[in-house]
Order: sequence, then C-alpha cells, then structure tokens
Amino acid sequence: MSEDDRDGFRPATRTDPLSADVRLRGRTYAIPFDRVWTAACALADGGMPRWTLLLVDDEKGKIDAEATTLVLRLRDAVHVDVALDENGLTRVDVSVAPARGWLDLGRGRRMVSRFVRRLDAGVHAGAGEIIDPTRMPSWSA
Repeated sequence: MSEDDRDGFRPATRTDPLSADVRLRGRTYAIPFDRVWTAACALADGGMPRWTLLLVDDEKGKIDAEATTLVLRLRDAVHVDVALDENGLTRVDVSVAPARGWLDLGRGRRMVSRFVRRLDAGVHAGAGEIIDPTRMPSWSA
C-alpha cells in the first residue's frame, strides 16, 4: 500500500520521470533544494490560481494543496513532493486526485503542466538546470 493510499488520496494523475507524456515527467533540477522548495511553496500558497495551501512539511519535502475548479467549484487534491535524488539533484513530483466522484477529464495533466512551467519560472531555471530524467547527465559519468 502506497503512502497516498493510506491517507485516502488516490491520484488520477501523477508524474513519473519515465512517462511517455513529457508533461508528466515532473522536474529534475540542478538547482539547490532550498530555492526549489521556496518557489514550490510560494506557488501552492497563492502563486497558482484557485489553489489553497493545506500542509507544508519541510522535513519530508511534502506540500498538500487544494485546487478549486473555476466553473463547478470542484476541489481537487494536489500533492507536491520535493526531494534530492540519488545524484543530489532536486526532484519535484506532483500528483492530483480529482474531486470525489468526478472524472479527471485531463484536468490533472493540465494542472501538473502549469505548475511545473510556473516552477521553472519561479526558480529562474536556465539552460542546463532542468535535467532530462531519461538521460544521465554528462557530469555524472
């Protein structure tokens, strides 16, 4: 049983470094954890339209938020995980669970895509700072 299942969170959309959909690969940054963490918290706490910050746990690198849809006012649950990977790079993964009883209909993919694009801007990610998780960086060989 995953940690998500234990707390009742059942994501319809989640990032995976090897996802065929590039929007769902999350982010691996060659940027210090603190800079990424601060930007991710700022996005979840007012930087994303209609998001409400619910929980921040800097020791576990977890952010929980609620995203309210514009028209029907549905509340989707959002989890953001920020951690260091095995290479010491900052890894960000996002998962979205639609409002109970509602279908996702692509909303989660769009939400994840918007979040990571805004996070890129928030950390001022330059050339070479967003690492393709499907390739080993040349400096790690």
